[in-house]
Amino acid sequence: MSEQKNLKSLPACPVETTLTLIGDKWKVLILRDLMPGTKRFGELKKSIGDVSQKVLTSQLRDMEKTGLVTRTVYAEVPPRVEYSLTELGKSLKPILDAMWNWGSCYKASALK
Repeated sequence: MSEQKNLKSLPACPVETTLTLIGDKWKVLILRDLMPGTKRFGELKKSIGDVSQKVLTSQLRDMEKTGLVTRTVYAEVPPRVEYSLTELGKSLKPILDAMWNWGSCYKASALK
């Protein structure tokens, strides 16, 4: 039932749907950093840079809710939590690659 509700609340435009899911700066950087594989929270925070713990936690929870990220908690002391991309999250790789290529071309042309 909630999946039907979520589908009904998505925008009609596919581009807008994609932006709804990953349109935040931090989400794109989380995707970038999880593409190579699983990371712990601290590793993500360090690799992303200037993001607060609160914002990173919120973004990861949202991405988990939308099915892009998986959160695995290990019953250890201290607790260990790891994040990885789901198959759906990994399917965004061509979009990130296109963004990388476009950004590289833009930077090269801006330096001329």
